Amino acid sequence: MHRLHFDNSFIRELPGDPETGPRQRQVRYALFSRVKPTPVAAPRLVAHSAEVAALLGIAPKNIDTTDFAQVFAGNAPIEGMQPFAANYGGHQFGHWAGQLGDGRAISLGETINAAGERWELQLKGAGPTPYSRSADGRAVLRSSLREFLCSEAMHHLGVPTTRALSLITTGETVVRDMLYDGNPRGEPGAIVCRVAPSFLRFGNFELPATRGDLPLLEQLVDFTLRRDFPALADSGHRGEALRAAWFAEVCERSAKMIAHWMRVGFVHGVMNTDNMSILGLTIDYGPYGWIDDYDPGWTPNTTDARGRRYAFGRQAEIAYWNLSQLARALSPLFDDPEPLHAGLEHYIDTYTAADRRNIAAKLGLGECRDSDVKLMADLQHLLHTAEVDMTLFFRGLADLDPMVTDPTALNDAFYDIQKRQDAIPAFTQWLARYAARLDADPLSTTERRTRMRAANPRYVLRNYLAQQAIERAEQGDNSGIHELLDVLRHPYDDQPGRETFAQRRPDWARNRAGCSLLSCSS
Repeated sequence: MHRLHFDNSFIRELPGDPETGPRQRQVRYALFSRVKPTPVAAPRLVAHSAEVAALLGIAPKNIDTTDFAQVFAGNAPIEGMQPFAANYGGHQFGHWAGQLGDGRAISLGETINAAGERWELQLKGAGPTPYSRSADGRAVLRSSLREFLCSEAMHHLGVPTTRALSLITTGETVVRDMLYDGNPRGEPGAIVCRVAPSFLRFGNFELPATRGDLPLLEQLVDFTLRRDFPALADSGHRGEALRAAWFAEVCERSAKMIAHWMRVGFVHGVMNTDNMSILGLTIDYGPYGWIDDYDPGWTPNTTDARGRRYAFGRQAEIAYWNLSQLARALSPLFDDPEPLHAGLEHYIDTYTAADRRNIAAKLGLGECRDSDVKLMADLQHLLHTAEVDMTLFFRGLADLDPMVTDPTALNDAFYDIQKRQDAIPAFTQWLARYAARLDADPLSTTERRTRMRAANPRYVLRNYLAQQAIERAEQGDNSGIHELLDVLRHPYDDQPGRETFAQRRPDWARNRAGCSLLSCSS
């Protein structure tokens, strides 16, 4: 662990705040503030990702040690770490919010592993920063556990994401009002070490642009190209052509990420522009969820319950809107806005192509024809009206004999008996259409099922599963975390003996806080 090699390019090459420390303030003409994590009373390792530790070059023998807990709780920085909090703004729920910044996240530095890869280490819940906006900069166990598990679950699902190295409890109590309903309570404090090549967000570029600080904006863009997009930087493009190619790449990565979300049924819950990664990674796991019964209008975020801006079915549209705000921020660096418009069109084309690939993969087809788009849309309508579990249905569809058009084989995916009975004729008709389509497809039954099982997970991080692990951990039992993490390492495999992790949401979890209702405090 003490052999981690740090190369802190962000704070070395870019302008920082001349003032250090956590005093709350508006920070101008700077992209970060130096601030140290606030020490905690009794750090204790609860869980870690062995894969991420190996990625960073941390030996297994160094994990379950007092030193590890001290370092990744922020108590004992090692040589080369230069902690800072980034300065950025953002649009929140469609409205410009001004300066936001890392309010409870402190980056320890950028480490270079043996493969030459750059990984930024960031502690979430490490104490106040200049951007904490009167908050305490801490995090509670339930939200930290959810972020830790989801970061790794998404990686193993094949979804572009930030990672998580460790989950550490602090030995301190943090007061939170989970549902913002006037009922605060003390909860166990915790810190997650997040890991990514970069934590730059759309909001990092928006803030200097809205302040008219174009030299700073240009400096950040050029730095981002050099450090995070080296292939583009070495492509031979220069000036506006290079920046146009970069924006198109950001649009493409964002489109592919959203398509993955839709494939596995993930809902981010708070797609503000300060929660959108410039690398096209899923970032900032707060009030997220996986849809159980298929509902395009569902959002796990109580703050969004009325407007449903960030509902499952709107995520592709919102990503486009967010990219439009990024384009607006970058526009002063372009003499002609056409390259930015072209980048946004590239987003639409990329997402459309990725969505069609999803259709073919989820239905086990060799390719997606125009008629298959209608076939999928009709199925999704049926899944919604009949209250059918998305994950269970598509996984079950892979095992269904297409020549036997009997929807009762998928009974376990239905949440309501009466709706299931009412929907049998419509599902029977759809399955007949599906069987006819498969009959005209070149894939064999084995090839079809292999393709479907690779696209449709058996296991996802359902909110009720996370909540059960949280409740056990709050009582001092961490075994639920370890078992769930192990299941989520192999989401596409059948895992005999672990069938309980692949069941539909139980009735008791339908409207229970933490299982269906979450907030930005969650």
